[in-house]
Amino acid sequence: GVIPQSVDIGPHRLTPGDRIIVSGDLGAHGMAVLSQREGLEFSGNLRSDSAPLHTVIADLLNHHIAIHCLRDLTRGGLASALNELATAGPCTMTIEESRIPISEPVRGACEILGLDPLYVANEGRFVMFLPPENVDEALSLLHQHAVSQEAVAIGEIGGTPSTPDPALVTLQTRYGTHRILDLLSGEQLPRIC
Repeated sequence: GVIPQSVDIGPHRLTPGDRIIVSGDLGAHGMAVLSQREGLEFSGNLRSDSAPLHTVIADLLNHHIAIHCLRDLTRGGLASALNELATAGPCTMTIEESRIPISEPVRGACEILGLDPLYVANEGRFVMFLPPENVDEALSLLHQHAVSQEAVAIGEIGGTPSTPDPALVTLQTRYGTHRILDLLSGEQLPRIC
């Protein structure tokens, strides 16, 4: 694909107050591949989320949605992508656990295996950052595409980090506490594809 020269999307555009949107449920690809490769059988339907994203992204651009940054969620999942972008920004981010879409089969498989679904690979998902005034229109467009019908706003960009080694990405848990989402020091899962 070709990105028009007039489009400026990247971590340098992350702005305090930007909202964070994920395009759908997380972790399905990583758990589907792992279960097949290791011969694991879980209840529920674990299917890869592998899907082309160019059509939905082109639709967002054609409707002049003010996307500041966009990133596919492959190896390392959502948490790794957010950390890499927060470091590049630099900025802080907070996401709400109760808003993050994770299917019951993925959640159950991750619980059994002791994995955090926020770090599990995806193949047909992306995270997008945009001004709050564009969220409703962006979600309306996303919901028109099969690949992003479960898109949801999950958090927002904070300010510039105040210390040399800040907690760049935090998760507001279902219980109201905050948990730091660091980059993993090793790999939660071996390379899956």
